[in-house]
Amino acid sequence: MNTIRTEKVLPFLKWAGGKRWFADRYTHLLPDSYERYVEPFLGGGAVFFATAPERAVLSDLNVDLISTYEVARDSPNDLAERLQEYHERHSRDTYYAVRETKPSNKIELAAWFLYLNRTCWNGLYRVNLRNVFNVPIGTKTDVVLPTDDFEVVSQRLAAAKIQCCDFETTIDAAEGGDFVFVDPPYTVKHNENGFVKYNDRIFSWDDQVRLKNAVARASQRGAKVLVTNANHTSIRELYRDVGSLKTIARASVLAGKSAHRASVEELAIRTWIED
Repeated sequence: MNTIRTEKVLPFLKWAGGKRWFADRYTHLLPDSYERYVEPFLGGGAVFFATAPERAVLSDLNVDLISTYEVARDSPNDLAERLQEYHERHSRDTYYAVRETKPSNKIELAAWFLYLNRTCWNGLYRVNLRNVFNVPIGTKTDVVLPTDDFEVVSQRLAAAKIQCCDFETTIDAAEGGDFVFVDPPYTVKHNENGFVKYNDRIFSWDDQVRLKNAVARASQRGAKVLVTNANHTSIRELYRDVGSLKTIARASVLAGKSAHRASVEELAIRTWIED
């Protein structure tokens, strides 16, 4: 039986819409115990690393992201060595040269992906119509971080099933006793473009509806589901019969200057009542 652990490991990836702030402030919204942790929009995996479940299913539609997690699990020392090489070479010219030369080797690809993630603008993942990563260089210069511990990351991921697939596949496999943490892109009705293009297609309002239906089915099978989403009228209406709704606050980090960043409200939808 999984319970929330107190020792936290920071995510090794920065991800737009990531939940480090949630893991710091809102773990009381998670169930007290569960058999298996399921996360269909993995991203930076902040809640997974914070809670350190003994059994987990982690998935995302981003092929390179999932491949990087597999390398972090299976070859942590190789990944750390390649990242150190990027650290020693990093410059503006290196960044743009590396961005244009995507490796095919799996370990090299993971190091490439993580290097760009740490040195691009705000850790944003964005691709163009040809599915090519096109985010400009950011202000961060450290490629190797003092918080890096890929051995521990590998240990945390060792018992996890990691898969690249659509969210519906993952949620539809959730069973009674599972806890499903759902953190999708925050597309709202009448805003089909969303705010970030995570893969080679947009997460649409139809996807939001499909997600809600998958959440409702999982809940009916006995899984406990917690969804974070935009605190928007259309989202509240969509989930009105699925679970209890709670407003939560975070600081916006996508503004270019810190002075323009402010507290933003999000929505947490919980499908169970704790005993």
